[in-house]
Amino acid sequence: MPVDISGSSQAVRALDCFPERHDATEPITIAPLGRGLINETHLVTGTAAPLVLQQVSPIFDPAIHHNIEAVTSRLAAAGLATPRLRPTRDGQLWADLGTHGVWRLMTHVAGTSFDVAQSTAQAAAAGALVARFHGALADLDHDFVGRRLGVHDTAAHLARLKHAVAQHRGHRLHAAVVRLADDIQTAQRKLPPLPDLEPRPCHGDLKLNNLRFAGPEPPASAQAICLIDLDTLGPMSLAHELGDAWRSWCNRAGENATEAHFDLAIFAASWEGYRRHGGDQLDRAEREGLLLGVDWICLELSARFATDALEERYFGWDPQRHQTRGDHNLERARGQLALHRAAVHSRPERARLLGIAG
Repeated sequence: MPVDISGSSQAVRALDCFPERHDATEPITIAPLGRGLINETHLVTGTAAPLVLQQVSPIFDPAIHHNIEAVTSRLAAAGLATPRLRPTRDGQLWADLGTHGVWRLMTHVAGTSFDVAQSTAQAAAAGALVARFHGALADLDHDFVGRRLGVHDTAAHLARLKHAVAQHRGHRLHAAVVRLADDIQTAQRKLPPLPDLEPRPCHGDLKLNNLRFAGPEPPASAQAICLIDLDTLGPMSLAHELGDAWRSWCNRAGENATEAHFDLAIFAASWEGYRRHGGDQLDRAEREGLLLGVDWICLELSARFATDALEERYFGWDPQRHQTRGDHNLERARGQLALHRAAVHSRPERARLLGIAG
């Protein structure tokens, strides 16, 4: 490794665990990449090809890298673009620097990510990419390890909200959260239950900015390249997988708006993209899961944000826009409840688009 490396001392130390070649035409540079709130991410240049160096959040078991390796190997074999892990000098999938954290190095897939859907063409491309991703993994024989369980256990999230309300009576946002919690509980009682679907290998976090597109402007912005942020890979109900996708893709106001509109045009385009690349094979129960999944996911996330409005310890927040983490999460909770109501209102039309009306 050449001496001329710029970047934080911990990142430089982590990179030295990997046998990456120097380009020899420029010094190696380690610079912050993206706006992720969980993993610390850097772009490495000056190597033979650009790479992504990440300090992995301690909320993830390092064993998840075995899942990433199995899935990305299958995706690559199927001809799909995907970031790939680079082994350490001793052949491991990650570098453990003790008190300085767990680090990984991955190939960099050039492109652009978006927080808000730009067009129906982009939505169609996103749906098609996710369908190809699911199709490539349909028969993957892998024992997923190190997973965070209970992510979509809505009953547990509602119970945590109830507990937070009881434990934080002195919090300045308590009265506002109590009113919101009552509304969430009322909405939950009105929801039909999700069908019990067989879990399948899924991405696990299909918010729009976890998809990479070819460029920032049309037509490149409607060319979906690959999925990134692979820490949440594992077996999951398709209702949760695509419910979370549509929660993100169809809310063009974003998570920080307290008023929400469920964009049916984005839903229709993304479903059509998914349908054309494998969705036609889904049976009625699976389509009913897709119909109700987004309603449940919006409500679930509203409960999680409301809980953290009082606990103020989990979700990242923007101090430029809000006085406290609690204020930001209260706004998000209200926005997700509004999105839930908008999704419920759109349910008849979504049922028609999914071919299960009547």
